[in-house]
Amino acid sequence: MSRRAPERNWITVHADSRRWESVATRPGDIIVSTPPKSGTTLTQGIIHSLLWPYGDAPGPPTTVSSWIDFRMFPVEEVAAVAAAQEHRRFMKTHTPADCLTIDADVSYIVVYRDGRDAVMSWANHRGKYRSEAMRTLNARAAIDGLAPLDAEWIDDMDALLDEWFVECSSVRHLASWWPLRHEANVCFVHYADLLADLEGEMRRIAAFLTIDVPHDAWPAVVARCTIDEMRAAATSAGGLVERFDGGADAFFNKGTNGRWVDVLTAEQLRRYREHVADGLPPEAAEWLEHGSLAIGSRPS
Repeated sequence: MSRRAPERNWITVHADSRRWESVATRPGDIIVSTPPKSGTTLTQGIIHSLLWPYGDAPGPPTTVSSWIDFRMFPVEEVAAVAAAQEHRRFMKTHTPADCLTIDADVSYIVVYRDGRDAVMSWANHRGKYRSEAMRTLNARAAIDGLAPLDAEWIDDMDALLDEWFVECSSVRHLASWWPLRHEANVCFVHYADLLADLEGEMRRIAAFLTIDVPHDAWPAVVARCTIDEMRAAATSAGGLVERFDGGADAFFNKGTNGRWVDVLTAEQLRRYREHVADGLPPEAAEWLEHGSLAIGSRPS
C-alpha cells in the first residue's frame, strides 16, 4: 500500500474529516487516530515526550499537536499552524481509517480502550462541557444539516449511549482500522496496556516510530506521561478552561477503568454488547475489551 484515498467522509457535530483536505502530509508525519476518550491525549503526550526527551519542546502537547478535524477552530488556521511546523509533526484525529488518506510514509498510531470505559469518560466529558462551546459546535454542524446535540447533558445514560453510538463509537472506529493491523506503518495501542506498563508501551511506541531516546533521558521521559504530570502541563497551557467547567481537572477526570460496572444498567450493557457483536469480529472485540497484555497477543 503506497497511498489509499478516503472511501467516504466522516461528519459529526464535533468533527469533519473533509478538513484533512487542507493538510498536506509529509514523510515521517505521525497521525494519532482514536475514538474520543480512549487515550488520545495521553498518546500525544507520550509522542511529545519521546520527540523531545530532554523536555525542550517548542510548546506543550496540546499546542504542538494539531487536532485537524475538530470543528471548533477555522480549518485555515489549524492547517496554517501545521504547515508552519518544521519539527517532526504529530497530529490528532478521531477520523476512522476509511475516511482518511493512508500514506505509506506516514506512521499511524491507533489507540483504544474498553468501549464501556470510553462511554463513562464521554459522560464526564459531556457533563463538564460548557454549553456555549457546545452551541458553537452545533451552529457549525448545522451548515451540514446535522441535528444539534443537547447543549447540556444531565445524567441520562440512555440518551448518552445513543449519542455515543453515533458520535464516537469505539466499535465503528476499530472496525475501520482492524483490517490494517498487518501494515508496517500502523501501530495498535491499548489504554489498559498503558496503565499496566507505561514505560514498556512507550519503548514499543519509540521503536515503532524509530525514535532513539538516550538512556539517561528515559526516567524523565516516562515521568512526564503520568496523568498528574499531564494534567499539570495542560493546566499551564490553558485552553481547556474555555470548553470545560473545571478545565484540565475536568478533562482528565480519573483516568481509570471499570467505573461502568456500577453505572450502566443490564439493558444498557445488552445494547452495548449487541453493538460490539454487530460491528467487530470476535478477536477484535476481545482485544478492545482487554488489551494486548491481558490476552497475551497483539493485533496481527
